[in-house]
Amino acid sequence: MSLESVDITAANAVAAGTNKATRRIVASGIGGKLMGTKSMTSVTAEELAQDSVSEILAKDKALREKYTKVKHISEQPWTWSNWYLHVNWLNFILVVFIPALAFAATTQIKLKWETACWAILCYVFTGLSITAGYHRLWSHRCYQARLPVRIFYGLFGAAAVEGSIKWWGHSHRIHHRYTDTDRDPYDARRGFWYSHMGWMLTIPNPKFKARADISDLSDDWVVRVQHKYYLPIMFFMAFIFPGVVAKYFWDDFWGGFVYAGVLRAFVVQQATFCVNSLAHWIGSQPFDDRRTPRDHVLTALVTFGEGYHNFHHEFPSDYRNALKWYQYDPTKIVIYLTSKVGLAYNLKKFSQNAIDQGILQQKQKKLNEMRQKLNWGPQLSNLPVWEKSEFFEKSKEKKGLVIISGIVHDCSSFLEEHPGGPSLIRTSSGKDATVAFNGGVYAHSNAAHNLLATLRVAVIKDGGASGDTFGDQLAFLAKKEISQLKK
Repeated sequence: MSLESVDITAANAVAAGTNKATRRIVASGIGGKLMGTKSMTSVTAEELAQDSVSEILAKDKALREKYTKVKHISEQPWTWSNWYLHVNWLNFILVVFIPALAFAATTQIKLKWETACWAILCYVFTGLSITAGYHRLWSHRCYQARLPVRIFYGLFGAAAVEGSIKWWGHSHRIHHRYTDTDRDPYDARRGFWYSHMGWMLTIPNPKFKARADISDLSDDWVVRVQHKYYLPIMFFMAFIFPGVVAKYFWDDFWGGFVYAGVLRAFVVQQATFCVNSLAHWIGSQPFDDRRTPRDHVLTALVTFGEGYHNFHHEFPSDYRNALKWYQYDPTKIVIYLTSKVGLAYNLKKFSQNAIDQGILQQKQKKLNEMRQKLNWGPQLSNLPVWEKSEFFEKSKEKKGLVIISGIVHDCSSFLEEHPGGPSLIRTSSGKDATVAFNGGVYAHSNAAHNLLATLRVAVIKDGGASGDTFGDQLAFLAKKEISQLKK
């Protein structure tokens, strides 16, 4: 009886969430448009809840065929006549134009120290709502949180002006599913600028739209309400609320609006964007170097601890990013502390054994790469096999042929280089020098054995050839020591 193989189409449907009915959540008004180009997002909002897998695949095929005949704007070169068609103008206004106006306004609006403190506090609340909320709670389900925490993260996460939890989480899950591929929304292979901001300021190619299962997000009423009313929540929390607080307590509405509102949102956005760009550009890769994510303290400092990105991509459901106590990860600490007061629970961690395995495997990979670049001598299986008589005949013609551990070595080129002088090699020429080499005369170093391996020319038939001459030496010396002790 043969085992049934997994149906790849069905499995992909499960991963994409298209195998089941999904709650339909549509942002009111133009709110949905603030969270991406329709051609890339409508699939995950409306179609996923209505279409069957076959219908979606058919639509994908039709879309691919369409753009084989007519190139999408994203595939056309930038020219003076079409440059404006490449730009996602809505995102440009939100991410570039409005912050530019706020920077200009700083020449007219003086920054009060109270407003500066309030801006920093809003920055912390907003940044942690993205890292601890949007990212680790909702996108990766690293832990679970009580309702007050989820509401807090939902409100202040909207203040980051980075889209709703639903949109953000879906995009991020796609990023993990398709890292460093054309379907990766912020594909780091396309350069630092593209992965940092270019991906949202330009029109994406609908050929590369992708899906991920977000049914769990849709089941959370906080996510549903925030997505449905994203635009008014975002506008109030990002701009009005900071101004109102500043107005009420120290009569500085416009200062709160500009500094704790618009500019604070701009800084949080840039910090978040660094996870897509900087974290894929600088640093080490202690767990896996097949993809771009990297670990670096600088990235951690500007992203509330999200800078240990190589670890995160290997162990995405771990609530931690930093493993060592001295590594900067305030998000991990916040999650841990909220769990201690009962507001968070079920904190997930990968086993230390799995983590150590990943580190060891990457080290072994690097060692293997280094090993392949070195000359370790020919493999015994690739050497010719000589009878002893053949060895004796050849050693008469050429001086310096020596047998060690059943292998013929041509030491003629090493005569003058031998630290013990050429006489020792000449004495051993045409003979079996295994015992002499392994400690009878000298107990040679590991380096000497490595060098010896590069001088292999043949194997003696039935000579018990061993490629591990250093191991043979250790065994010989051990036996020698035991025999001496017995005496």
